[in-house]
Amino acid sequence: MRIEQQKHGAVTVLRPRGPINNEGDANLLSEVGFELLGKTLGRFVLDASDMPFVDSNGLEALVTLTNELDAGGRSLCLCGAGETLREILNLTEQASLFSLHEDVPSAVRSFL
Repeated sequence: MRIEQQKHGAVTVLRPRGPINNEGDANLLSEVGFELLGKTLGRFVLDASDMPFVDSNGLEALVTLTNELDAGGRSLCLCGAGETLREILNLTEQASLFSLHEDVPSAVRSFL
């Protein structure tokens, strides 16, 4: 898995490419996510459109990021989640922790 970053005005879009199906990928996502928390003051979007699956490690990384944002009164802005990822979030009752959006433009607009 690799992670791309792109600026959309004052919002950074983080885009993992590939499934998060091992501890190494989950650690990379956490590391990059926490780095962005400091740099962007939480103004970032995680674009999951090229992240078809997350295992328990990946889910834990996502929940840890949103819990950190929650401490500041925000939630992780997640967009482009496919059917499998949405099902995982719903089955584990974690979907309500995230600010879910269909695509990058609507997620970025949520910061306005």
